[in-house]
Amino acid sequence: MNLREKINQDVKDAMKAKENKKRDALRLLTSAFKQIEVDERKELNDEDVIKIIQSQVKRRDDAATQYRDAGREDLMQKELDEIAYYKEYLPKQLSDEELSLALKNIIAKVGAEAIKDIGKVMGCASKELSGKADGKRINEYAKALLT
Repeated sequence: MNLREKINQDVKDAMKAKENKKRDALRLLTSAFKQIEVDERKELNDEDVIKIIQSQVKRRDDAATQYRDAGREDLMQKELDEIAYYKEYLPKQLSDEELSLALKNIIAKVGAEAIKDIGKVMGCASKELSGKADGKRINEYAKALLT
């Protein structure tokens, strides 16, 4: 069973269990999948699905931050709940130690020596660590290691 089929099955299970919040969150996710399929005229594989989920998590996180700043705790909590549902389908994220070690290896591989080489590091790290760590987090750790 691929990731998309699992999500569709979880929507059905949420409907049966009357878990309306989970059902609605996963339906939003499946509609994002369908939108990409229609726009790009292609069948999504698991890698595409993970990228879409990551972008949806990022959107929800940005929205939650804006709601918190506006004092709308109710709407912020809704966004955070959706993020929790979506993260179930993402690969396990690297720990701080694992990320630091992986970035040290990448820095050595590309021969980066200073902060001016961040572009080389980020290019390689984005490919190698895709799905395992957030780009913002990779960037922060890479900058810290290069300074």
